[in-house]
Amino acid sequence: MASKLSDSAKRVQDFLLAKGFSFEVKELPGLTRTAQQAADSVGCAVAQIAKSLVFREMKTNLPILVIASGSNRVDLAKIEKETGLKLGKADGNYVKERVGYAIGGVPPVGHNEPLETILDPDLKKYEVVWAAAGTPFAVFQLKPADLEPLTNGRWIDLSE
Repeated sequence: MASKLSDSAKRVQDFLLAKGFSFEVKELPGLTRTAQQAADSVGCAVAQIAKSLVFREMKTNLPILVIASGSNRVDLAKIEKETGLKLGKADGNYVKERVGYAIGGVPPVGHNEPLETILDPDLKKYEVVWAAAGTPFAVFQLKPADLEPLTNGRWIDLSE
């Protein structure tokens, strides 16, 4: 299946396999750019979508990845209080250049550079979640517990 994937989705699949994870990247006929579109495409609850949001750390200009439940809005003040990170908006050009993927398809892994990653504990409420896999049509399924070893992320209460 991996050989039929688009270049960006194949990059994610190859990264997962190289790290010893057997998750299967799937490219779907429907868009998965938003959490609602992804949930509709895979047939799960919006909250089961592990949406990857990239922010710009205002002091260092480093990209920071927040993986949040699809039904949650991220509270930047909570993240700053817990981590000291001052997060601001990252535009599409910044995300593509620094992370390597376009907004709407940013996966939790396989980036241009290692990203500090913050994980939403609300994802732990589900047996499985779905994450973007490099394009607005590509996703893969995983267990929430796999997010920490996969991303080296830390779990922080981050929802509004």
